[in-house]
Amino acid sequence: MEVKDANAALLSNFEVYQLLTDLKQQRKESGKNKQSTGQQNLNTIVYETLKYISKTPCRYQSPETVRDFLIAMKGHKLTKAEKLQLLNHRPVTAVEIQLMVEESEERLTEEQIESLLKTVTSILPGDPEEQQRDSAMVTEDKGDQM
Repeated sequence: MEVKDANAALLSNFEVYQLLTDLKQQRKESGKNKQSTGQQNLNTIVYETLKYISKTPCRYQSPETVRDFLIAMKGHKLTKAEKLQLLNHRPVTAVEIQLMVEESEERLTEEQIESLLKTVTSILPGDPEEQQRDSAMVTEDKGDQM
């Protein structure tokens, strides 16, 4: 992956993750052992950023997922920054939507928020382990109700 114009657009967590993963792989393949202080600092930044970002939903995304998500978001009247927030954080509750969408109470109805949540959760993959726990809890709740 190559950065052509650093100020052209906002980057999603997925794009940063891909860029840093590719950079890390290129460095491994080049096999340079001697590193300057600046290079060591860059390696630290790459390591810390990858460590943080790999705990976010972007870890499970792909270029196709991102494209599908942005196409699905065209029907919702959101800014680029709001779409980016939704993509990066994958909200699962209405409260999270309200935190990410500016003036959501005035701009979105409850039905629109539910539609937005459904779109986000159906297109963007979440943590598979977390989804299994959630589905197990739902199954237990149904068993308790009977």
